[in-house]
Amino acid sequence: MASDMKGDPEILAALTPRNLVSAYCQGVFPMVEEGRLMWFRPDPRGLLPLDERFHVPRRLRRTIRSGRFACTVDRCFDQVIACCANRPNGEPTWISPEMRIAYGRLHELELAHSFEAWPADRVGDGLPVGGLYGVAIGAAFFGESMFHTVTDAGKVALVASVDHLRRRGFALYDIQWTTDNLKRHGAYEVSARDYQFMLNAAVGAAPSAPLNASLHVPPP
Repeated sequence: MASDMKGDPEILAALTPRNLVSAYCQGVFPMVEEGRLMWFRPDPRGLLPLDERFHVPRRLRRTIRSGRFACTVDRCFDQVIACCANRPNGEPTWISPEMRIAYGRLHELELAHSFEAWPADRVGDGLPVGGLYGVAIGAAFFGESMFHTVTDAGKVALVASVDHLRRRGFALYDIQWTTDNLKRHGAYEVSARDYQFMLNAAVGAAPSAPLNASLHVPPP
């Protein structure tokens, strides 16, 4: 559990829930690299569309329709962030113990959330096989990291998150930077100035339902 971990007191003092919420509302987010806390404000900024521009490739649609995976929200936040931090071959990760503690605190305040993908026949049994976590403020969701241990599971969780946010009236899905994989889903970039305008409107709005309500992912 993240609450049982220990971290650098100086870094933790900078990553209080108040500081993190303030930073996100200004378009800034933290990473810890080689024991140093750093803050980022990308320009341009990567976003995922929450409308018809979001694209689900045909093969992934078939996977979702097959019923191989079932998705949940906030079923096991600590395990999801731990899986995101677990890099193959021991590669360095920016999800340090301090980050896990800090976002665990946000989760306790219902500001950080996880989406999980499971084999359909063992939901909640053991660890999820894919998922992601992020921060929700107002009608803005800030995606932080995702993982998979089974092919397509992380992508299924991503589709679930977009569907869930869309149904609850979210206006912004921040992904920080675009990647080739996310571009296949319709990810796009905006300038830092335009992003801040969109961000201000989103964090000042209210979703139509709580994010951690029951989750059902219909075939797209």
